[in-house]
Amino acid sequence: MKALASGLNRLDWRSPGRFAADACRAEAAGWDWALIPASSLRLRDPYVNLALAAAATRRIGLGVLLDSPVVRHPAVLASSIATVDELAPGRTLLCLGVGDTAVRLVGARPATVAELESATVLCRRLLAGDAVDVGAQRPAQLPFARPVPVWIAAGGPRTLRMAGRVADGVFIRVGLHPANLRAAYDAVCAGAREAGRDPGEVRIGLIFHVVLDEDAARAATIARSMAAGYYEYSPMLFAPPGLAWNGPPLEALKREVWPDFHHHHDLEASGRLVSFLGDAIADAFAAHGPAARVATQLAGALAVGVPCDLLVAHPMPTPAADAPRPDYMERFAASVMPALRAAAK
Repeated sequence: MKALASGLNRLDWRSPGRFAADACRAEAAGWDWALIPASSLRLRDPYVNLALAAAATRRIGLGVLLDSPVVRHPAVLASSIATVDELAPGRTLLCLGVGDTAVRLVGARPATVAELESATVLCRRLLAGDAVDVGAQRPAQLPFARPVPVWIAAGGPRTLRMAGRVADGVFIRVGLHPANLRAAYDAVCAGAREAGRDPGEVRIGLIFHVVLDEDAARAATIARSMAAGYYEYSPMLFAPPGLAWNGPPLEALKREVWPDFHHHHDLEASGRLVSFLGDAIADAFAAHGPAARVATQLAGALAVGVPCDLLVAHPMPTPAADAPRPDYMERFAASVMPALRAAAK
C-alpha cells in the first residue's frame, strides 16, 4: 500500500525568506508537502515564496493550495508554477478552486464550476506543452512547459464531479463525517467515469481542519467555528450526516465575524457565537483536542473507504509566527502522524 503523505499549508508568511526557512523546518520534521494559499490582500505572492523554498529544500513537495482563475488568468497560473518547477523538478503541484475569501476581498465573485473547469483544462494543456486555441491571433503555447499536476479543491457535488472529469487530483474538503466523505468521493468517481477515466488514476487529497490543543474545551469551541465556516459556504454538508443548524440566522451572526468563521481573528470568540452547535457537529467538521484524540478522529476519517494520497492537516488557529518551538509543525509530525501512517498500512 502507498505510504500516506502529509501536507502543511500554514508556514511563516512574514517574508519569502522566512517561508523558505519554515519549508526547510517542515522538511526536517518529516512533512511531505509545504503548501501555501494565494490571497492577494492577505499574503505575499505565493510563487515568489515557493521559488525561494524550492532553492532552499531538497525533498519536500511545494504547491499552491489554492489559487483561483478569478484572480489570475490560467496562462499566468501555468507560467508561474512551471517556473517554480524548474527550481524543484517533479515536486510541485498547482491546486485551483472557485475562490472564497481571497476572491471576495478584492470585490469579485467566485468562479463558476464551468469557469473552473475551463481554467483547469487550459492549465493542464499549457503545462503539457500543447498549442491551445484561446481566441488569440495564434494558438497559445508555454515555451517552458513542465509536467506539473493540476488539482482542484472542492466540497460541493457539482465541483467534485467536474474535478473527477478533468483534474489530475482532487482535494476533498468536506470535514470528517463518513457520509460526507463517501458522497464526495463517489462524486469524483462518477465524474471520472463520465470522462472515460479510471477513477483510480485521480489522486485524492483530504483536507481536515485540526485544532491540536491540550485544552479540550477550548479546542471544541474553535471546532464549532470551523463547523460554522463549512455551513457558511457549503450548507448542503449538514444534510448527509443528518445535522441541523438550530440557532440564529447565519447572516445575523456574520455581522460579528470577519471575513468568515474560518478566518476570524479570534476563533474562540466566533466559536462562542455558535455555541448552540452540538458536539456531533463539531466532531463532523474538525479534529480537535489533545494529540491522542486528534489521531483517533483522523484515523477514523481515513478508515471510511476513501483512498488518500495526501492528508492536509490544516491547523486552526494559524500558529503564530513567533510561537515557541516545538509548535504545531513538530507536534503534529511527532505525535499524530506516526499513528496515522500505521493505521493506513
